[in-house]
Amino acid sequence: MRSRVPQLRLDELLEELQARIDAARGTRDRVHSLLEAVLSVGRELDLTQALRRIVEAAAILVDARYAALGVIGPDGTTLSEFLTVGLSEEEIARIGSYPTGRGILGELIHHPEALRLGELSAHGASYGFPANHPPMRTFLGVPVRVRDKVFGNLYLTDKRGGEEFDADDESVLSTLAVAAGVAIDNARLYEEAQRQQRWLSASAEITRGLLSGSARTDVLGLIAQRAREITRAELADVSVPVPGADAVRVELALGGDEAGRLGLVVPLEGSLSGEACAQGAPAATDDLSADPRLAAGPRRFEGLGPAVAVPLGLATGQVGGVLLLARRSGEQPFSEEEIAPLKGFAGQAALALELAERRRDAEQLAMLEDRDRIARDLHDLAIQRLFATGMTLQSAARFIDHPGASERVLRAVGDLDETIKIIRSTIFGLRVREEGAGQGLRARVVRVVEEAQPSLGFAPRLSMEGLLDTDVPAQVADHVVAVLGEALSNAARHAKARRVEVGLQATGSRVALTVRDDGVGIPEQGRRSGLRNLAERAEGLGGTLELASPPDGGTALVWSVPLG
Repeated sequence: MRSRVPQLRLDELLEELQARIDAARGTRDRVHSLLEAVLSVGRELDLTQALRRIVEAAAILVDARYAALGVIGPDGTTLSEFLTVGLSEEEIARIGSYPTGRGILGELIHHPEALRLGELSAHGASYGFPANHPPMRTFLGVPVRVRDKVFGNLYLTDKRGGEEFDADDESVLSTLAVAAGVAIDNARLYEEAQRQQRWLSASAEITRGLLSGSARTDVLGLIAQRAREITRAELADVSVPVPGADAVRVELALGGDEAGRLGLVVPLEGSLSGEACAQGAPAATDDLSADPRLAAGPRRFEGLGPAVAVPLGLATGQVGGVLLLARRSGEQPFSEEEIAPLKGFAGQAALALELAERRRDAEQLAMLEDRDRIARDLHDLAIQRLFATGMTLQSAARFIDHPGASERVLRAVGDLDETIKIIRSTIFGLRVREEGAGQGLRARVVRVVEEAQPSLGFAPRLSMEGLLDTDVPAQVADHVVAVLGEALSNAARHAKARRVEVGLQATGSRVALTVRDDGVGIPEQGRRSGLRNLAERAEGLGGTLELASPPDGGTALVWSVPLG
């Protein structure tokens, strides 16, 4: 009996020793796993991938069935991003939208310190689970800090084996959270450096375009495209103020429904681009498609969320345009770190507008000087020589005995006379100065088209051909302007058109005005008093009014009268 007692004591001691060895080995393995996790997280420079690795490492280290990392939004009270481990895509889809920070999740947001629970539902802040959410019982949460500021929280639930999370789990997870904060900071710094490099490269590319004399539209297109790429925006628009109206017009559109937005005119009040234009400062929103402040104009931003509009200021202190960038709904809002370089980028866009304006002024001045030279040469050289040639032929005709030959010479003299009249008319057109050009038919037609933009909601396309300012009499020009105004008004009020094309042509014998739209057409029983007035104007001048429905829909109006 005495010999067996020491044997039992020895077995107990050996079992205890084995247990301590296993515990030490487990601790060693856990420390080793923690070090591996820290190294794995620290090596990742892509922020999204770093966050994903942190969640995965946390679940493995504390043997949790489910893990999540909630990123706190700019307001400091809700979650802007939520990454999960342990749930399949089908389970996530059945649960619905991600949590925003209520209940236990919100408890860590408002009190950023480690929290361990043996039973989730027993806590006073427990809010319950949504439908189709898997049951969860045990809980462990720790905050993740980046430079002493809470970046987000790690949430772990349901320790495998049905056990509760213990102090060792909390210690391991807190250590990982510290390493995660460093990794997130490194990833953000790397991302910021990469973004700055892309901004510098884009700025250099745009500067080369400006110095090489690239067209204004090309430079603006390059600016919008690079800004869209760097900020990962879904679309980019450049809008310019409409002269004489509290509105902006979309001059350039990239991404999304480009054709539907291009040429749209929206008021300053009730639009993000208009707000930036009116205030001369960047304007941002977290939900472009649903923001109640931005209800002006047609709905053209469905499915879009965060957006920012940056004004393009000119040297005169005025706003020359607005650059609008928008992301898909649910994506991250534009941060101050992203908006700051956009301001410098917008300065380059403003420089492009200013340079284009100066080039246009210089080209117009050169054109006017060239016109003066051509008109002077035509008057002093061509007309005098033609007149002298006509006088010579007229004198020579008296010495021609053959009647046919004499008639041909006199006919040539008449042709020379008509040619002189045409050249004089051309000289008059070339010497029309800006103060007189504003009263010409061309300028009046341009004004009518511009005035129709707010009511139409977009800019009509305009093309003009011929000597409109010299060949078209003032009385006929008045009718042309009135007919164009009525046609555009009909398109705005009744046609529900999204595209209008205006064409004006003077051929020497007739002037023809064509207005085409892609609207609903002319109803059979609709009022036609306006069209009747247009027809009467044409008949009074000996002309015609023709209406047609093109095969692709809409209406084509052709108003044509002879030039007496």
